[in-house]
Amino acid sequence: MKPHPEPLTYPEVGATAGGALPTGYRHVRLTERLGAGPEVYHRVAAGLAAWRIHRDAGLTVRTEAARPALGVQFVTGIRLGPLRLTAPCRIVWSVDEPDRYGYGFGTLAGHPERGEESFLVEWTGTDDVVFRLAAFSRPATWYARLGAAPARWLQDRVTDRYVAAARGLAAG
Repeated sequence: MKPHPEPLTYPEVGATAGGALPTGYRHVRLTERLGAGPEVYHRVAAGLAAWRIHRDAGLTVRTEAARPALGVQFVTGIRLGPLRLTAPCRIVWSVDEPDRYGYGFGTLAGHPERGEESFLVEWTGTDDVVFRLAAFSRPATWYARLGAAPARWLQDRVTDRYVAAARGLAAG
């Protein structure tokens, strides 16, 4: 008998897959052109599939899964001086097509925030390769609520690192 998965900590599951992000959360939505052509697309897609976007951004990733897929649970972590923050998540949607690869993940109990984040790389009809990040979140723990401004600052820095990691994957 398979155990029931732990519930996600927010109701708007899959909202980062497209359309409007839900109200009542902080939103992040960005698009970054990474280059052009199939080689760039395949490098970035392979990096996303190997959890490199997280690791190259300076986060740890603990999971038993070789690659992100629907239902896969993982824990990211980041060190802040002597502190280590961990963030349990589960993949809630994924796409793996010849010109689009990506996934969205939602928060589980123990994550300092509640919400969802997604990464998508697309090889467009104009030959451009673009990286799209979408996220919505709000504090879930007392320390995230108490430190709302530093938490937003940290989220912004991690987002910057994700973009830098995507650029690095594109460059090879």
